[in-house]
Amino acid sequence: MKYRQSIKDWPEDERPRERLLRYGPEELSNAQILAIILRTGSKDGSALDLARSLLKKFGTLRALESASQSELCSSKGIGPAKASQIKAAFSLSKRLKAEPLDQKNPFKTSEDVNRFYSPRMDGLKKEVFICAFLDSKNRPFKDITISEGTITSSLVHPREVFSPAIRESAVSVLFVHNHPSGDPTPSNDDIELTKRLVKTGELIGIAVLDHIIIGNNGSYISFLDKGLIEKGG
Repeated sequence: MKYRQSIKDWPEDERPRERLLRYGPEELSNAQILAIILRTGSKDGSALDLARSLLKKFGTLRALESASQSELCSSKGIGPAKASQIKAAFSLSKRLKAEPLDQKNPFKTSEDVNRFYSPRMDGLKKEVFICAFLDSKNRPFKDITISEGTITSSLVHPREVFSPAIRESAVSVLFVHNHPSGDPTPSNDDIELTKRLVKTGELIGIAVLDHIIIGNNGSYISFLDKGLIEKGG
Protein backbone atom coordinates (compact mmCIF):
# COMPACT_ATOMS: atom_id res chain seq x y z
CA MET A 1 0.00 0.00 0.00
CA LYS A 2 1.29 3.44 -0.96
CA TYR A 3 2.08 5.56 2.08
CA ARG A 4 0.61 9.09 2.04
CA GLN A 5 2.40 11.56 4.27
CA SER A 6 0.19 13.58 6.62
CA ILE A 7 0.57 17.39 6.79
CA LYS A 8 1.65 16.88 10.40
CA ASP A 9 4.69 15.03 9.07
CA TRP A 10 5.71 17.92 6.79
CA PRO A 11 8.44 20.39 7.77
CA GLU A 12 6.80 23.03 9.97
CA ASP A 13 7.53 25.87 7.52
CA GLU A 14 5.57 24.05 4.80
CA ARG A 15 2.38 23.40 6.79
CA PRO A 16 -0.44 25.79 5.78
CA ARG A 17 -1.54 26.67 9.32
CA GLU A 18 1.99 27.33 10.53
CA ARG A 19 2.76 29.38 7.40
CA LEU A 20 -0.32 31.51 8.02
CA LEU A 21 0.70 32.20 11.62
CA ARG A 22 4.28 33.00 10.65
CA TYR A 23 3.85 34.92 7.38
CA GLY A 24 0.20 35.96 7.26
CA PRO A 25 -2.60 34.88 4.87
CA GLU A 26 -1.22 36.98 2.00
CA GLU A 27 1.65 34.51 1.62
CA LEU A 28 -0.62 31.48 1.23
CA SER A 29 -2.10 30.11 -1.97
CA ASN A 30 -5.85 29.57 -2.37
CA ALA A 31 -5.29 25.84 -1.91
CA GLN A 32 -3.38 26.36 1.34
CA ILE A 33 -6.09 28.62 2.79
CA LEU A 34 -8.79 26.16 1.74
CA ALA A 35 -6.81 23.36 3.37
CA ILE A 36 -6.89 25.25 6.67
CA ILE A 37 -10.68 25.56 6.36
CA LEU A 38 -11.01 21.82 5.62
CA ARG A 39 -8.73 21.03 8.59
CA THR A 40 -8.27 17.32 7.82
CA GLY A 41 -7.80 15.18 4.77
CA SER A 42 -9.22 11.80 3.86
CA LYS A 43 -7.87 8.30 3.44
CA ASP A 44 -6.80 9.28 -0.08
CA GLY A 45 -4.84 12.41 0.75
CA SER A 46 -4.12 15.39 2.97
CA ALA A 47 -6.31 18.47 3.44
CA LEU A 48 -4.10 20.22 0.90
CA ASP A 49 -4.66 17.40 -1.60
CA LEU A 50 -8.42 17.79 -1.10
CA ALA A 51 -8.20 21.56 -1.52
CA ARG A 52 -6.23 21.26 -4.76
CA SER A 53 -8.69 18.68 -6.06
CA LEU A 54 -11.64 20.98 -5.32
CA LEU A 55 -10.04 23.99 -7.02
CA LYS A 56 -9.17 21.85 -10.03
CA LYS A 57 -12.72 20.53 -10.27
CA PHE A 58 -14.52 23.87 -9.91
CA GLY A 59 -11.89 26.02 -11.60
CA THR A 60 -12.29 29.24 -9.61
CA LEU A 61 -13.11 30.34 -6.08
CA ARG A 62 -16.28 31.98 -7.38
CA ALA A 63 -17.43 28.70 -8.92
CA LEU A 64 -16.60 26.90 -5.67
CA GLU A 65 -18.62 29.47 -3.72
CA SER A 66 -21.60 28.99 -6.05
CA ALA A 67 -21.53 25.19 -5.75
CA SER A 68 -24.41 23.62 -3.89
CA GLN A 69 -23.99 21.37 -0.87
CA SER A 70 -24.71 18.30 -3.01
CA GLU A 71 -22.22 19.39 -5.68
CA LEU A 72 -19.53 19.77 -3.04
CA CYS A 73 -20.37 16.39 -1.54
CA SER A 74 -20.03 14.76 -4.96
CA SER A 75 -16.30 15.53 -4.76
CA LYS A 76 -14.12 12.70 -3.51
CA GLY A 77 -13.27 13.12 0.17
CA ILE A 78 -15.88 15.83 0.81
CA GLY A 79 -18.76 14.92 3.08
CA PRO A 80 -21.52 17.07 4.63
CA ALA A 81 -19.23 18.38 7.39
CA LYS A 82 -16.49 19.61 5.05
CA ALA A 83 -19.05 20.98 2.59
CA SER A 84 -20.59 22.95 5.47
CA GLN A 85 -17.19 24.31 6.47
CA ILE A 86 -16.64 25.60 2.93
CA LYS A 87 -20.12 27.16 2.71
CA ALA A 88 -19.67 28.77 6.14
CA ALA A 89 -16.32 30.33 5.17
CA PHE A 90 -17.79 31.94 2.05
CA SER A 91 -20.85 33.10 3.99
CA LEU A 92 -18.64 34.81 6.56
CA SER A 93 -16.79 36.58 3.75
CA LYS A 94 -20.08 37.91 2.36
CA ARG A 95 -21.10 39.19 5.79
CA LEU A 96 -17.77 41.00 6.10
CA LYS A 97 -18.44 42.82 2.83
CA ALA A 98 -21.85 43.92 4.10
CA GLU A 99 -20.56 45.14 7.48
CA PRO A 100 -21.04 48.89 8.03
CA LEU A 101 -18.22 51.39 8.35
CA ASP A 102 -16.46 51.48 11.73
CA GLN A 103 -16.24 55.12 12.76
CA LYS A 104 -13.74 54.32 15.52
CA ASN A 105 -10.93 53.63 13.05
CA PRO A 106 -9.65 56.49 10.88
CA PHE A 107 -8.23 55.97 7.41
CA LYS A 108 -4.55 56.83 7.87
CA THR A 109 -3.14 55.50 4.60
CA SER A 110 -4.30 54.39 1.18
CA GLU A 111 -3.62 50.81 2.29
CA ASP A 112 -6.22 51.25 5.05
CA VAL A 113 -8.78 52.24 2.43
CA ASN A 114 -7.85 49.37 0.14
CA ARG A 115 -7.94 46.86 2.99
CA PHE A 116 -11.47 47.97 3.88
CA TYR A 117 -12.98 48.17 0.38
CA SER A 118 -11.10 45.46 -1.50
CA PRO A 119 -13.16 42.54 -0.07
CA ARG A 120 -16.35 44.43 -0.91
CA MET A 121 -15.36 45.05 -4.53
CA ASP A 122 -13.48 41.87 -5.31
CA GLY A 123 -14.99 39.95 -8.22
CA LEU A 124 -17.48 42.63 -9.30
CA LYS A 125 -18.23 42.42 -13.03
CA LYS A 126 -18.90 46.15 -13.46
CA GLU A 127 -17.34 49.34 -12.21
CA VAL A 128 -18.78 50.72 -8.99
CA PHE A 129 -17.97 54.26 -7.82
CA ILE A 130 -18.24 54.87 -4.07
CA CYS A 131 -17.92 58.10 -2.11
CA ALA A 132 -16.97 57.81 1.57
CA PHE A 133 -17.76 60.64 4.00
CA LEU A 134 -15.20 61.40 6.71
CA ASP A 135 -15.22 63.52 9.87
CA SER A 136 -12.54 65.93 11.12
CA LYS A 137 -10.37 63.00 12.27
CA ASN A 138 -10.56 61.16 8.94
CA ARG A 139 -12.95 58.62 10.39
CA PRO A 140 -15.42 57.25 7.82
CA PHE A 141 -19.01 57.41 9.02
CA LYS A 142 -20.97 56.67 5.85
CA ASP A 143 -20.51 55.82 2.18
CA ILE A 144 -22.80 55.84 -0.83
CA THR A 145 -22.64 54.28 -4.26
CA ILE A 146 -22.67 57.10 -6.82
CA SER A 147 -22.57 55.09 -10.04
CA GLU A 148 -22.49 51.55 -11.40
CA GLY A 149 -21.20 50.79 -14.88
CA THR A 150 -18.47 52.44 -16.91
CA ILE A 151 -17.15 55.36 -14.87
CA THR A 152 -16.95 58.63 -16.83
CA SER A 153 -17.30 62.28 -15.95
CA SER A 154 -20.71 62.29 -17.61
CA LEU A 155 -21.99 59.51 -15.33
CA VAL A 156 -20.48 60.80 -12.06
CA HIS A 157 -21.68 64.38 -11.61
CA PRO A 158 -20.22 66.53 -8.80
CA ARG A 159 -23.77 67.35 -7.66
CA GLU A 160 -24.45 63.66 -6.94
CA VAL A 161 -21.26 63.46 -4.91
CA PHE A 162 -21.29 66.66 -2.91
CA SER A 163 -25.01 67.18 -2.25
CA PRO A 164 -25.16 64.19 0.13
CA ALA A 165 -21.72 65.12 1.54
CA ILE A 166 -23.06 68.54 2.49
CA ARG A 167 -26.25 67.02 3.86
CA GLU A 168 -24.22 64.60 6.03
CA SER A 169 -21.86 67.39 7.22
CA ALA A 170 -18.80 65.59 5.87
CA VAL A 171 -15.51 67.38 6.47
CA SER A 172 -13.83 65.50 3.65
CA VAL A 173 -14.50 62.73 1.16
CA LEU A 174 -12.59 60.07 -0.66
CA PHE A 175 -13.52 58.08 -3.72
CA VAL A 176 -13.14 54.37 -4.36
CA HIS A 177 -13.91 52.46 -7.51
CA ASN A 178 -12.90 49.17 -9.06
CA HIS A 179 -11.57 48.07 -12.42
CA PRO A 180 -13.14 44.69 -13.29
CA SER A 181 -10.22 44.06 -15.68
CA GLY A 182 -8.03 43.70 -12.60
CA ASP A 183 -5.63 46.46 -13.69
CA PRO A 184 -5.98 49.48 -11.37
CA THR A 185 -4.11 51.87 -13.71
CA PRO A 186 -6.24 55.04 -14.01
CA SER A 187 -7.72 55.86 -17.40
CA ASN A 188 -7.83 59.37 -18.86
CA ASP A 189 -11.50 59.52 -17.82
CA ASP A 190 -10.54 58.56 -14.25
CA ILE A 191 -7.97 61.35 -14.12
CA GLU A 192 -10.22 64.01 -15.64
CA LEU A 193 -13.14 63.04 -13.40
CA THR A 194 -10.96 63.25 -10.30
CA LYS A 195 -9.64 66.71 -11.27
CA ARG A 196 -13.22 67.89 -11.71
CA LEU A 197 -14.31 66.52 -8.35
CA VAL A 198 -11.27 67.94 -6.54
CA LYS A 199 -11.96 71.40 -8.02
CA THR A 200 -15.61 71.23 -6.95
CA GLY A 201 -14.58 70.17 -3.45
CA GLU A 202 -12.25 73.16 -3.19
CA LEU A 203 -15.06 75.53 -4.19
CA ILE A 204 -17.49 74.28 -1.55
CA GLY A 205 -14.96 73.58 1.20
CA ILE A 206 -15.01 69.77 1.32
CA ALA A 207 -11.56 68.30 0.75
CA VAL A 208 -11.06 65.32 -1.53
CA LEU A 209 -8.49 63.25 0.35
CA ASP A 210 -7.88 60.54 -2.23
CA HIS A 211 -9.23 58.46 -5.06
CA ILE A 212 -8.44 54.75 -4.82
CA ILE A 213 -8.81 52.43 -7.80
CA ILE A 214 -8.97 48.75 -6.81
CA GLY A 215 -7.80 45.92 -9.07
CA ASN A 216 -7.38 42.19 -8.48
CA ASN A 217 -5.45 40.32 -5.79
CA GLY A 218 -5.08 43.31 -3.50
CA SER A 219 -3.67 45.63 -6.16
CA TYR A 220 -4.69 49.28 -6.11
CA ILE A 221 -3.65 52.77 -7.18
CA SER A 222 -3.87 55.83 -4.93
CA PHE A 223 -4.13 59.21 -6.68
CA LEU A 224 -2.63 60.82 -3.57
CA ASP A 225 0.34 58.44 -3.45
CA LYS A 226 0.93 58.97 -7.19
CA GLY A 227 0.87 62.77 -6.82
CA LEU A 228 -2.34 63.11 -8.85
CA ILE A 229 -4.05 64.73 -5.87
CA GLU A 230 -2.31 67.23 -3.59
CA LYS A 231 -2.21 66.34 0.09
CA GLY A 232 -4.98 68.08 1.95
CA GLY A 233 -7.35 68.04 -1.02
